[in-house]
Amino acid sequence: MNTPGRPWREAVRLGELMNASVGDRLHVHGNTVGQPDRAGEIIEVRGPEGGPPFVVRFDDGHTGLVFPGPDAVVEPRTGEGVPTER
Repeated sequence: MNTPGRPWREAVRLGELMNASVGDRLHVHGNTVGQPDRAGEIIEVRGPEGGPPFVVRFDDGHTGLVFPGPDAVVEPRTGEGVPTER
């Protein structure tokens, strides 16, 4: 399982998979000079055991199917009402 906030490239190097849950955020870093980062809420997980691809509603309103690359980070959801593991 991917450690929260760990970049995809490092997770793959360590033999981890990028997993997510509905409500987590996907942050995709711009990979060329001048290209802004993109972020959005994961609204559907289509891969086995929380793996990609993910359906993401980006902050600009665009919704799309995403296969995260090495420039992506899954940020776990936080806030009130979110269950925590015990």
